[in-house]
Amino acid sequence: MKAIGAFVAISAAFSTSVLASPANIAARATSTSSSTLPAVSVKGNAFFAGNNRFYIRGVDYQPGGSSQAEDPIANVANCKRDAAEFKKLGLNTIRVYTVDNTANHDECMAALADAGIYLALDVNTPLYSINRAAPAQSYNDVYLQSIFATIDAFANYSNTLLFFSGNEVINDDSTTSCAPYVKAVTRDMRQYIGSRGYRQIPVGYSAADVDSNRFEMAQYMNCGTDDERSDFFAFNDYSWCDPSSFQISGWDKKVQQYSNYSLPLFLSEYGCNTNTRKFEEVAALYSTEMTAVYSGGLVYEYSEEGSKYGLVQINGNSVEELADFTALQTALQKTPAPSGTGGYKTSGGASQCPVQSSTWNVTGDGLPAIPAPAKKYMTQGAGKGPGLTGAGSQNAGTTSTGTASAGSGQISATSTAKASGVGSLRASELGFAPFICGFVVLVATLFGATLL
Repeated sequence: MKAIGAFVAISAAFSTSVLASPANIAARATSTSSSTLPAVSVKGNAFFAGNNRFYIRGVDYQPGGSSQAEDPIANVANCKRDAAEFKKLGLNTIRVYTVDNTANHDECMAALADAGIYLALDVNTPLYSINRAAPAQSYNDVYLQSIFATIDAFANYSNTLLFFSGNEVINDDSTTSCAPYVKAVTRDMRQYIGSRGYRQIPVGYSAADVDSNRFEMAQYMNCGTDDERSDFFAFNDYSWCDPSSFQISGWDKKVQQYSNYSLPLFLSEYGCNTNTRKFEEVAALYSTEMTAVYSGGLVYEYSEEGSKYGLVQINGNSVEELADFTALQTALQKTPAPSGTGGYKTSGGASQCPVQSSTWNVTGDGLPAIPAPAKKYMTQGAGKGPGLTGAGSQNAGTTSTGTASAGSGQISATSTAKASGVGSLRASELGFAPFICGFVVLVATLFGATLL
């Protein structure tokens, strides 16, 4: 394994100097997307934009709701309209649950960047996702091709903050058996990002608001070898219902529970609407009581979709700001982003994998091996995605056979991400990257190791 690491380092240095040279980047440019925001990376249990601690201050953004499966950032006019509202709220992040991986997102991503907005993106769609009722069958090469194509479409925007490998796949104790497949997808995404020479865009999971197994899932996504662990963990939390407090809501107990967690942790959804929302939790979330453990969160949700969580009401091309909009705007204005590092942990080890129990139905630590036909995407790229009108993946493709060996996944990402002015460049256009990755695989084979 040391020999493999040495040759990976050599290939990384070569790709950094050759692939990322100005001449080669300019030759591969396909757009003039704005790059006004620094890329965000993980350090210890926190996010950083350059040398500054980055706290997520955002909203969940899916106009039309999940049932319509529309891409909200492919519509340029609506995107620019709403970007102005995001800026007015004082946000720095939006979460989008569904995108079309065949659409062009250059203009919207540039508008978001100009407004100071990063994108937290779910790579799954209703047709291409892990089916909690049949996780083994739905974890196949057709599915992976779709999510890899989504990575290709967004990896080269500097304001792509992170990718969610799944959202609420586990929603009760009986579905915890899906965990190995969620973790395998996360591993595969991280390997794909590294193999294709993208910057190290964080990949992690968004867990449901289920108290009985949420902490076990957090431990599970952070246990094992480095190539098996996530880059962050997020969960949905509606336990603070105004009027409340740090103690009444139980948030103090959660901070204590996750106090030794070594990955960035944030709320992928929050904002209980049982009572009138004043977003009093904002003051706590960005206070020293929480910043050593939490990196902010995303309010659910931007547009009113019939469940009374909306900050705005969209009527055709116009937007009406609702009472919750003003409440959140006021809360964020009263609570600016913390200065300094917030007491984050500079380093930390893996968690212990949770043991099987009545609320955690996972035996052993092994993960499914990547389906054999999907291995070629690591060196050849995913190609064109299926978009939102494809045939679907849950009953298609070749499934996994066997268990992956520890240490067989992650390849360190190299510096081939776009410079200013390069937009949605697909991995298949990285001319020398397949050669480099193929060279690494050949060397690994010669040394008797399995890289993929």
